[in-house]
Amino acid sequence: QVQLQESGPGLVKPSQTLSLTCTVSGGSITTPTYFWNWIRQPPGKGQEWMGAIDYRGSRYYTPSLKSRTFISRDTTKNQFTLQLSSVTPEDTAVYYCARSPTFRSAYDYWGRGTQVTVSS
Repeated sequence: QVQLQESGPGLVKPSQTLSLTCTVSGGSITTPTYFWNWIRQPPGKGQEWMGAIDYRGSRYYTPSLKSRTFISRDTTKNQFTLQLSSVTPEDTAVYYCARSPTFRSAYDYWGRGTQVTVSS
């Protein structure tokens, strides 16, 4: 059973960088052909796919966030990390990590999500 767990600060100040980590257990982030995704859901809005890193370490980003987003991984800890720079209150959301069998396919495992609020 694969489990994902998001961690990171719940409050970030405007203009700072949001950093979240997803710790994976029950499966390796280097196993072909899985993709490891970050998704967010602002209050009252739908889910937004932010980006992913695949089993080889290749990165993919949604165009609207690409200039502010960086996804990395630590294979020794079986973790992958989201960094979102220059945050504004519009980046307030529940942030999820999830696994998909291939690029942009349906997610088969999700983390529980973590609330991040951008406020001074």
